[in-house]
Amino acid sequence: MRTMITTTDLAALLGAAAFPPPVVLDVRWRLAGPPGADSYREGHLPGAVYVDLDQALAGEPGEGGRHPLPAPGDLQRHLRAAGVRAGHPVVVYDDADGSVAARAWWLLRWAGHTEVSVLDGGYAAWVTEGHPVSTDAAEPAEGDIVVEPGGMPVLDADQAARLARRGVLFDARARPRYAGETEPVDPRAGHIPGAVNAPFTGHLGEDGRWLPPGELAERFAGLGATAGKAVGAYCGSGVTASSVVLALEVAGHPEPAALYTGSWSHWSRDPARPAATGDRPG
Repeated sequence: MRTMITTTDLAALLGAAAFPPPVVLDVRWRLAGPPGADSYREGHLPGAVYVDLDQALAGEPGEGGRHPLPAPGDLQRHLRAAGVRAGHPVVVYDDADGSVAARAWWLLRWAGHTEVSVLDGGYAAWVTEGHPVSTDAAEPAEGDIVVEPGGMPVLDADQAARLARRGVLFDARARPRYAGETEPVDPRAGHIPGAVNAPFTGHLGEDGRWLPPGELAERFAGLGATAGKAVGAYCGSGVTASSVVLALEVAGHPEPAALYTGSWSHWSRDPARPAATGDRPG
């Protein structure tokens, strides 16, 4: 299944009676609220199932960071409740910059489920183009997905530090947080020494859709992600960095980028780990 799917193609799939429609997951979420579940109740794609980031797509916050990986058994239970079946296509969407949808995409891939796409432009594009919405809560049949971790590469703190020196480690946060000028959430400001700033908002065009593969490839090449280099990504808590992994795949990067799942919320908890500031990798 393609990494990205257009609203037109998804509408055709949902309307094709002879084709088993994909499971559609609504993963809208906002750090400062309002809750995505409220938005879901106000309107969502027909048949879409709401899946909450904090409850289903992350473990309990703590030493592992603000959005650590969920336990495989917990993730499997939530995905099955949402109707996800082994080998069956899944489409995920949010209503902002695609980063939460990218987290769901990444987790499914990490769990061994390869048939997953992100809706390009998300809910906003779907509504703007006049496709139907529903306020009916979906009641999917129980899925049978078996979560088998390891489908995508991950980094711990030590591996992230090495990659920042020997390969390319992208920091997906906004420049002021990367530079250490502000830190509204985590214990300390700054970035992992050697990391390169690649704000996740740079993956999108003015219309809210993802940039074409050629433009993404040019962007990442300019930031140092050339063929033969190992690449990884992190952000505040491991959510928006998933969009870097997704964008690199769309760009045609030959190997999946590794994700530092604990990200800065994990790194900054340990005062022994250094923090660089300013616009240079350090």
